[in-house]
Amino acid sequence: MNFSLILQKVRDGDLLSTIEINRFVKGLVSGEVSDAQAGAFAMAVCINGFSQQERIDLTLAMRDSGEVQKWDLPGPVLDKHSTGGIGDNVSLILAPALAACGAYIPMISGRGLGHTGGTLDKLESIPGYKTSVSPESFRKIVTDVGCAIVSAGEGIAPADKRLYSIRDITSTVESIDLITASILSKKLAAGLDCLVLDVKVGNGAFIKKATDANKLARSLVDGSTGAGCRAAALLTDMDQPLAPVAGNSLEVKNAIELLTGRKDYRRLRVVIKSLGAQLLYLSGLCQDLKHGEEMIEQSIVNGSAVEKFAKMIFSLGGPPDFIENYSNYLPRASCVYELKAEKSGFISQIDLRAIGQAVIELGGGRKQQSDLLDLSVGFDEICEIGASVTPGDTLCRIHGKDENAVHSVSKNVRSVFTIKNVQPEIASLIGGVVN
Repeated sequence: MNFSLILQKVRDGDLLSTIEINRFVKGLVSGEVSDAQAGAFAMAVCINGFSQQERIDLTLAMRDSGEVQKWDLPGPVLDKHSTGGIGDNVSLILAPALAACGAYIPMISGRGLGHTGGTLDKLESIPGYKTSVSPESFRKIVTDVGCAIVSAGEGIAPADKRLYSIRDITSTVESIDLITASILSKKLAAGLDCLVLDVKVGNGAFIKKATDANKLARSLVDGSTGAGCRAAALLTDMDQPLAPVAGNSLEVKNAIELLTGRKDYRRLRVVIKSLGAQLLYLSGLCQDLKHGEEMIEQSIVNGSAVEKFAKMIFSLGGPPDFIENYSNYLPRASCVYELKAEKSGFISQIDLRAIGQAVIELGGGRKQQSDLLDLSVGFDEICEIGASVTPGDTLCRIHGKDENAVHSVSKNVRSVFTIKNVQPEIASLIGGVVN
């Protein structure tokens, strides 16, 4: 096939046929499509957009460019995807909670992207935990335990891997059409029955405006449904952290505290229950959304969720007594510094992107793909918007490798918190549902 003719059609805004999209995707994998042609394709799609059918065709073609899991299990196969934020450790809690409710969760996750943390990096703060396993091991753990959180194997959606690397250097990452196909091709390769999407909106998210978030959510839900996987999306607030932490081992600790009932984190719990309820309802495991939320809550309260989490950790190489002794296993920073308020008032705004960047500066995120992470560093006890503070109150705690690192970061972090005399309006945690 003449790939130049395909590029001409995308450039001119003409619709591509299913056959043309399939052929182009095959060319991405085989190498017949050059980097220049892949870049031209991405730019043309970014400028002109795709129809809904073209998005579905691209999603399915990229999904089918590699291995696609097929399951024969006594319960539904479910998953969730987040567009990324600060303090977003939902996967660590939701996956075992859903497994405790009778679902199976083959969760393919990623590493930190930009200022946001990655689920795999968080899990690797657990000694021995293997994020990369063979397809056979992955299937066995999902079947036996009910959930497994691992990285995408080499055979998962290789066309997306090729196209994404091109998008990253051609300023086309923001294309909703390409984002949709990229996310869904990897998720649907896991052989899902249902998918829920957590689309973050706010200053700590990649998407700042609710209208843009709604557009992406609509595209993801329609794309997933069109590809044969039932889906729903929640628009959730990311103007403040979902949990009051940012950093790999600190977010694992936070997740265990919620799972074991040692501490309660209201915002985190609400999002977990809302996302879980959508999946349980879509899959037929509950009568309605209220019932679904009750099932997720009960799995946490009765300990069945944390039991699934412990089994998953052990099955993937972690310590058998990790839950009981997590404080002895998780890496801890050498220096902890409490950042204090210098005036009275209400926390009216938090620059979450700056907090994410500060985690990177501490060594907890990557400036380059080859960077080794310090899994112990980050922030905890981050104040919520609307909180009343007086001089000497803790705004957050900074965890770093030494005093120099902590104090270097603290100068910038102080300006992250805006304190005013008037109590601010607080955005709704769940901004909408798309289904």
